[in-house]
Amino acid sequence: MTGARIYLDYQATTPCDPRVVDAMLPWFTQKFGNPHSTEHAFGWEAADAVEEARGHLARAIGARPREIVFTSGATEANNLAIKGALATRMAEGRDEIVTLATEHKCVLESARDAARLLGGKAVIVPVGTDGLVDTQRLAAAIGERTALVSVMAANNEIGTIQPLAEIAEIAHAAGAWFHSDAAQGVGKMALDVQAMGIDLMSISGHKLYGPKGVGALYIRSRGPKVELAAQMSGGGQERGLRSGTVSPPLVVGLGEAARLAAQEWRGEAERLTAQRDRLLMGLQAIRSDIRVNGTMQARLPGNLSITIPGIAANDLYPRLNGLAVSSGSACSSEKADASHVLLAIGHDPARVDTTLRLGLGRMTTDAEIEQALAIFGQALR
Repeated sequence: MTGARIYLDYQATTPCDPRVVDAMLPWFTQKFGNPHSTEHAFGWEAADAVEEARGHLARAIGARPREIVFTSGATEANNLAIKGALATRMAEGRDEIVTLATEHKCVLESARDAARLLGGKAVIVPVGTDGLVDTQRLAAAIGERTALVSVMAANNEIGTIQPLAEIAEIAHAAGAWFHSDAAQGVGKMALDVQAMGIDLMSISGHKLYGPKGVGALYIRSRGPKVELAAQMSGGGQERGLRSGTVSPPLVVGLGEAARLAAQEWRGEAERLTAQRDRLLMGLQAIRSDIRVNGTMQARLPGNLSITIPGIAANDLYPRLNGLAVSSGSACSSEKADASHVLLAIGHDPARVDTTLRLGLGRMTTDAEIEQALAIFGQALR
């Protein structure tokens, strides 16, 4: 079986929805104004488009438009949230960042860098073998010196969804702010920053069927108000927190992607859950010893992380004939290090080496699931 091109790596990136592309195209060509040019109609037109997109994104997460700051992506948003919060709260005697061992590398590295540069401390809390945090253990790590608690909405490798509202309550009880890296969660699960008590939330365009190179940080403006120290100097765009010219095409794309996701995510989640369960059932029919990494109860609908004992992932890839799957985070793929997420949930290096991540998404069809199972069957037999 050759020639198959089936994409099952939606946690690495999502294809740009054609409707998003259509919304963006005019802003690459005839609508080229700088949104910060306030003296003429070209700039006003671009500024209006940016604000419309800001409104779409805000409504998708239960925020106010003025609480959205556009960035180059979730990595920049995470850096701004973590480093900006610690820099602000050090004056209060709060010099600790508390986060989980399974967080995205940019969160872990931002926390460590912020602590090192500012003289604070990064507190890394373990998780269980299911990938979920023990909230009592987390609460024990949070105290009067905690500036910020950072816990991702959904894990990019094993799909685990953390209890955000409960974590926010624990953080607030100690006077800490709560930040969530929601790059994998926005548009795929229920997220309401007000209802869930989230103070800061990072968003990525290309995980949301939007363009690469754009993201956003939600910053609470309603009590308790969150104030961050800017991490980039310049012209003071984006409320003085993210200097640099905002890109209307990319921002319009992010806004349209958020608008579509707010309308469609529930039906999409139901379909993807059924496809994921069919895929798992089919794989385990081929090899009964295939095991799932992380909990199945609190998991992204389109995520499946599996271990195939005795077969290294790198040896399996060439046999999959164009089927796009991965071993884990695309953000760390150039390094040979074993997945810190899988190690954190108790896997030994041998099991890590035999793990695959399969990500389903908006464009995945039932026929592709069946074809993927046929490819796996041939490769594994």
